[in-house]
Amino acid sequence: MTQPPLLVPAASAVLLRERPSGPEVLMLRRSLTASFAPGAWVFPGGRVDAGDGGGGDGGGGIVGAASAELAAARRAAVRETAEEAGLVIDGAALIPLARWCPPATAARRFLTWILLGRAPDQPVAVDGGEITEHCWVRPAEALAARDRGDLDLLPPTWVTLWTLTPHASVEDALTGVAAAPPELFETRFVRVAEGLVAMWHGDGEYGDAADITRHGARHRLWMLNTGWRYERHA
Repeated sequence: MTQPPLLVPAASAVLLRERPSGPEVLMLRRSLTASFAPGAWVFPGGRVDAGDGGGGDGGGGIVGAASAELAAARRAAVRETAEEAGLVIDGAALIPLARWCPPATAARRFLTWILLGRAPDQPVAVDGGEITEHCWVRPAEALAARDRGDLDLLPPTWVTLWTLTPHASVEDALTGVAAAPPELFETRFVRVAEGLVAMWHGDGEYGDAADITRHGARHRLWMLNTGWRYERHA
């Protein structure tokens, strides 16, 4: 049997700024020639390099090896944000929101920490190479733009934006995320006639999707030609 590609540690910084209409999040567009997710709109981030190391307590209530992993992810998020967007951020202030693991069938597998923080009051300057554009957008507007075909989003980005939509302020978002432990999303895809369905822990069909339409617990993202829709209920 062919072994799945090794998991590569990575990190993304989800940066929020306050506006009268509500929080806005920084999105970056990857180059159309990028080797991974060309043209997609993403959060600042990338793989954890050797120089990012490990060690430290990592915070977030996580101990041992996972704590060192989170500490390295924080350093990677700081470095990548500076490289891609020209912003200097405080890694210690980043709050772990979730960790994402792609399916074993993925060609490239990045085990990615999603870290939430307040954006600094600095101008964004994209690198012009791997990143070609940036925008500040309210999370709900970004989701609507995806369905209009204006923004190309990956499932982890989509779900993160969906998670942020209920929050009326940056402080509310930071407080809400800090109050809950970070979740691990191990993705499983199922193909349906209208597109794809991504499923995660807690979904009744997660272990054996014999009938994707069967009633039961749901934790899935319907990625259909008519639009994307997130379901999560017991």
